[in-house]
Amino acid sequence: MADVTAQREAETELKRVMGPWLLLLFIIGDILGSSVYALTGKVAHEVGGAVWVPFVVSFLVALVTAMSYLELVTKYPNAAGAALYTHKAFGIQFFTFMVAFAVMCSGITSASTASRAFAANFAEAFNLDIGTGIVVTVIALAFMAVIAVINLRGVSEGVKLNVVLTCVELTGLLIVIGIGCWALGAGDGDFGRITEFDTGDRTAVGGVIAATTLAFYAMVGFEDSVNMAEECKQPSRIFPKVLLAGLTVTVVVYVLVSITAVALVPVPELSQGDTPLLQVVRVGWPSFPTHVFAYISMIAVANTALINMLMASRLLYGMAKQGVLPRALGRVHSGRRTPYIAILFTTLLALFLIAFVSEVPELGGTTALLLLAVFTIVNVTVLVLRRDRVEHEHFHTPTALPVIGALTCGFLVTPWTDRNPQQYTIAGILLAIGVVLWGVNQLLIRYLHAEPPAAEPPAE
Repeated sequence: MADVTAQREAETELKRVMGPWLLLLFIIGDILGSSVYALTGKVAHEVGGAVWVPFVVSFLVALVTAMSYLELVTKYPNAAGAALYTHKAFGIQFFTFMVAFAVMCSGITSASTASRAFAANFAEAFNLDIGTGIVVTVIALAFMAVIAVINLRGVSEGVKLNVVLTCVELTGLLIVIGIGCWALGAGDGDFGRITEFDTGDRTAVGGVIAATTLAFYAMVGFEDSVNMAEECKQPSRIFPKVLLAGLTVTVVVYVLVSITAVALVPVPELSQGDTPLLQVVRVGWPSFPTHVFAYISMIAVANTALINMLMASRLLYGMAKQGVLPRALGRVHSGRRTPYIAILFTTLLALFLIAFVSEVPELGGTTALLLLAVFTIVNVTVLVLRRDRVEHEHFHTPTALPVIGALTCGFLVTPWTDRNPQQYTIAGILLAIGVVLWGVNQLLIRYLHAEPPAAEPPAE
């Protein structure tokens, strides 16, 4: 009987295929994402030539929060990430549901946006005159369907594809850095710009804070990796070094890219349009085949979509196992060992969003806003869960860091950072949809005279 029980438990678990190198490339690919290819100019518009400063500040805020994630993921090496930790800390299903919904919305919406960006870059790469209408939508829908097939196939295939996409994505950024170094070495450009602050009516500090709320979107992504903990080999051992290494690599790349960009291209020109790095390449190496960057950008956004859909499906799977969401979302395919119901559900949501997500302004800032609110909660849960002991060894972050993380992330959520009010409106609408869904679910449970499934005991 014990053997049968063990077999059934094994059949509901995900397949552990990610070692330290696959996890490292997953983290780097997720953090770099598609944002760096368009974000540098927008950050420069907020702060001036010292564009690298907000990236460094964002890295420090992310690093403090990452330390909290490290304690939690090594203590509870299961899927679901922030929602799981919230559930264990407070045990309030509504609160847990809203945290999970916020994280899922950020991932699915980001993936949907990336799908439309993929379609636009696809058209540019192959010189197709398709405008922005139905053809772009069809290409984006087809692309999302391909992502779903890869996700259903297995996490091994997904993370191996992520390795290829991340290498191409990183190569594009190294090309920008290399071109910049060559041009600057030849006497082109002006390094003096990198210390100039142009913050308009704001003070230098106010400009850096406003730019940080935007630059922070470029540093999110590391939290997606904790949702993959159940598919990592020895997560309690490998996560600390791998996550910190991934964050360090990405901030070095960001700083070098931003310094190169500002030194070669004046800020007013850099902040115009959505392709600032393409301007850097044109100035630094006029004969370089710039259409190559259309392919690189296409690959970058493809990687963003893949990683976000992997994360979103694992989050739903993990919460279903904890009893917060219907058990059906926790079903695992007997052959592929993938959470196929959760994958299908998140894919359907993404397909629905693709039809109109391009019409939503301030999406990147809204995503960062939602995740900063989640990070505030995660930093608090570390302190709450200190009373919960586990038998295995795990990472311990100094107590001061979660406190600092909660205060800084909480501050960056407030209007005092001069955040665009539209971001609060969009976030409020998304969370309101979550409240409605929660209410409908509760009504269905009562109507069917069924009790919600009991939560599983904490991981030992």
